Amino acid sequence: MRPSLKNAGLLTVGAILGVAVTMQFSSLARKPVADAMPVEQLRSLSAAYKLIKSDYVEPVEDRKLLTQAIAGMVDSLDPHSAYLDTKAYRELREGTEGKFVGLGIEIGQSEDGFVKIVSPIEDSPAAKAGIKAGDLITRINGTSIKDLDLDEAIKRMRGEPHTKVVLTLQRHDAPAPFDVTVTREEIVQKSVKGKIVAPGYAWVRVSQFQEPTVEDLAGKLAALARAEPNLKGLVLDLRNDPGGLLQGAIGVAAAFLPAGAEIVSTNGQLEESKAHFYNRPEYYMLSRGEDPLAKVPDLFKTIPMVVLVNTGSASASEIVAGALQDTRRAAIVGSPTFGKGSVQTIRPLAGDTAVKLTTARYYTPNGRSIQARGILPDVPVDENANDDGLNALRMREADLQHHLGNDRDREEQVTRADDIEEQMRILALEKHRKPLDFGSTDDFQLAQALRHLQGLPVQLSQHAQAAAAALANRTH
Repeated sequence: MRPSLKNAGLLTVGAILGVAVTMQFSSLARKPVADAMPVEQLRSLSAAYKLIKSDYVEPVEDRKLLTQAIAGMVDSLDPHSAYLDTKAYRELREGTEGKFVGLGIEIGQSEDGFVKIVSPIEDSPAAKAGIKAGDLITRINGTSIKDLDLDEAIKRMRGEPHTKVVLTLQRHDAPAPFDVTVTREEIVQKSVKGKIVAPGYAWVRVSQFQEPTVEDLAGKLAALARAEPNLKGLVLDLRNDPGGLLQGAIGVAAAFLPAGAEIVSTNGQLEESKAHFYNRPEYYMLSRGEDPLAKVPDLFKTIPMVVLVNTGSASASEIVAGALQDTRRAAIVGSPTFGKGSVQTIRPLAGDTAVKLTTARYYTPNGRSIQARGILPDVPVDENANDDGLNALRMREADLQHHLGNDRDREEQVTRADDIEEQMRILALEKHRKPLDFGSTDDFQLAQALRHLQGLPVQLSQHAQAAAAALANRTH
């Protein structure tokens, strides 16, 4: 249905969600493999290995051949299973711990091809060096980065602790670009932020599910209750949240649900993957100690609530949205989510490497599989007043090659490939939409979420309006 866009690579604009995983770190014993090893196929593998070693145009290291053989075997399974070399395994652990070595800036691509500072992280080297939100990075160590891939720009800014990097910045009120030298340090990310956005209404954003997320959320909710004693509604913002630790998702949902409520279930080949997870500390606490949710005021169990989602909401964030939707605890507002309903387990291998392997599908409390389908909002609202912005360009799970199928729905009934969405995608591309600043005064979806909490009319998405009009025409 969408060959022209896919072939042009335009669907890669926006979040690709390469880290969109719900993860468990596990070294539990696996069940023994009952089938004998396929001898003939192993002989073919051995013959191919020997052939490359003897006949290839130049020598190839054994390590490279065997590593690529493992990577190819795992990568062929589904888009989220992967072999992790030493560097990739370290970076994954850093991401879940909320720590990394860098400058401490949240960045995005600007409209003119440079890197835009969305926000410096509080007390980070970037903040101490005077870098401000809205600054544009035009050069890194003297080399222009115009139209450079964002991941490549990040790599150039990362490095060893205590080393320096020179950024050339362009600031709207500065007469000319200027250089800032920043020393790389270990950065502790905060995955939770929030504020009072209107009298009586709070906004809390979870950007990723990391080890400290549940503790950070509990502290933020307690602080908001102190800042606004007469809270009447809460918006939980999960837009562009790519996922993370399963325990983090369970803990975030548990903050708003009654004790003992089911949050998610999983099912796979292993006995350990056939499980139900509830709002109890043993399911979300990663270590012994005091329950972090004990500090959350009781009002958050009953306060009217909206969850904001978009196409960038994936995996663990879909677990939270699904649990709060099924239990009727919150209204889901925004765009359909990514649709990644599988759990990846990290199995360590020798040499500080690992395999990230899909081991289960997960299901909402009502037994819905989100895989390749996503969470459909109760109140569909576009990213902007006139269109769905970058959401129209983002890939979803159903767009990925070799994606795992949905075992409880007929997938062809829920794919997004239709003429309306194709037109919306082309319109968004033509307008070159810039990334949205979540929680700002220009945040259209947040404004509509607040209107929903206040009982006011909400502007529904163009897609929802078109579908309603088409249905009305068929009934006349």
